[in-house]
Amino acid sequence: MPSIAVDAGPLVALFKGTDNYHGDAVAFIQSIEGPLVTNLVVISEVVALLSHSFQTAFLGWAIGGALVIDQETAQDLPRIIEIMNKYSDLPADFADASLLAMCERRNIRDVATLDKDFDVYRTADRKRLRNVFFAG
Repeated sequence: MPSIAVDAGPLVALFKGTDNYHGDAVAFIQSIEGPLVTNLVVISEVVALLSHSFQTAFLGWAIGGALVIDQETAQDLPRIIEIMNKYSDLPADFADASLLAMCERRNIRDVATLDKDFDVYRTADRKRLRNVFFAG
């Protein structure tokens, strides 16, 4: 099964019952077959966006096998800077750029995101990631 990179939006929605996309996030998690891959930058963003009462529940879920947590963000920093500079007009934030760089390095072509900027971002080989969050 191909891996799916997951951005903060669907993860926040999954743990925040009042989020407009909560039902979509639950349905997405129940329907996926491939592993969900993210990095510590995205995890930090999720934790910052969740209330304290949901932070530890999310972290426990994440380390309990629900997510593959990529550990190579430090080696991606030069590429992250390039991405942030290239898309400074959006602007591309650190989390988005780190996720795109991770996808390039791991050859991941599918992303689960609520962020429309991913419709604009292109990989180094000029390909767009396919947003699978709303595909099902």
